[in-house]
Amino acid sequence: MMDEDVYLKKIITFRAWKRSLQFRIPQDLFSSHDVDLGTKFLLRTIVDAQYEIPKKILDLGCGYGPLGLTLKSIFPDSIVHMVDRDALAVEYSLQNGLPNGLTDIDVYGGLGYDDSKMDDFDLIVSNIPGKAGESVISYLLKESVYHLAPGGVMAVVVVRPLQQAVETVLESTPEIDVIQRKTRSGHAVFHFRFGNKPQIPRSNQSALERGVYDRTNSEFYLGDSRFPIRSAYGLAEFDTLSYLSGMVVKALYGLPKPGVRRTVIFNPGQGQVAVAVWKLFQPESIVLVDRDLLTLRYSKINLELNECPDERICLSHQTGLSLADDDKADLIVIRLREESRKANDMVIRQASETITREGMILIGGSSTAITRLISDLPSPRILRIRSRERRRGNSLLILKPA
Repeated sequence: MMDEDVYLKKIITFRAWKRSLQFRIPQDLFSSHDVDLGTKFLLRTIVDAQYEIPKKILDLGCGYGPLGLTLKSIFPDSIVHMVDRDALAVEYSLQNGLPNGLTDIDVYGGLGYDDSKMDDFDLIVSNIPGKAGESVISYLLKESVYHLAPGGVMAVVVVRPLQQAVETVLESTPEIDVIQRKTRSGHAVFHFRFGNKPQIPRSNQSALERGVYDRTNSEFYLGDSRFPIRSAYGLAEFDTLSYLSGMVVKALYGLPKPGVRRTVIFNPGQGQVAVAVWKLFQPESIVLVDRDLLTLRYSKINLELNECPDERICLSHQTGLSLADDDKADLIVIRLREESRKANDMVIRQASETITREGMILIGGSSTAITRLISDLPSPRILRIRSRERRRGNSLLILKPA
């Protein structure tokens, strides 16, 4: 849980079907102004279809909760599971449940169906992101068969540019029976169920293991050496390091190597910076921290590709940098997100509570974000500035305990 609500943008009231729900909305999740038109369209088609009341509902990619929580208010006796890869979405869906008097809801982080806690859902819903690749769309639609109860329905909404990709999957899968297909300006809705059992048995491997999210297999340079990287759709730096990440890696070379036993990497991306930390310092422990579960799992994959033992890697899926144990870090590497000044200040404050007395915090970000961060350092300062480097609108900042 967040120690303070640094992400909150506003609170809205959503009125539908003689119900009134209040949603707390963060500033950097999808549809941060109001419940989006696609969600409203999908909800309307579900209510109008008058299906048998679902005993169990799964909301894939729940965001701050408008789909799953509204369905729970319409079907109060249903058990609702809500899943999202973004810890901020999980946090806000949790915040939005109880104040609306909604219980029997399980909200958790997950990638697609890989982390689902149960099967046999009577209704699976999803507002599929506009950036979803064709392999992900195919996976979400086809593999719902393994998670639906007999006769269960999957109902999805997509933006119009994805409509053809959905149509192609549905038309090429003979077991799928399309119940409803509707379009309106900007969106398309599909309801379908499976008439027959699938011809191919369910895989024992997760979607991640099967490469559903894979984009490329490439390499990146660290000094004169090349290291393999497996990259994912939807994450930056899939073929080359950004200028900022290159600055971070170069700065790591200049840090003293002895004594770095435990490292923490915040916002590790595809994992290149984590691999650099592993190769340069060989720490006993690497803690990867991020909101995005896809980022965490691909960073772990790439550490393992580069011979980092699994037992040395720990994943922490959260919005900040609040680590549960008392074992402090000798090196913390942070790549700032630009969206929220308050969120960045929170992360640095939490880092100051995690660093050892002789440790260092290496921070990369835009020069504007770094300048703001420096001005926001608490007084009396618990961290002192060791160095700052600026290039091409980017900055590196190294902090040490005061």
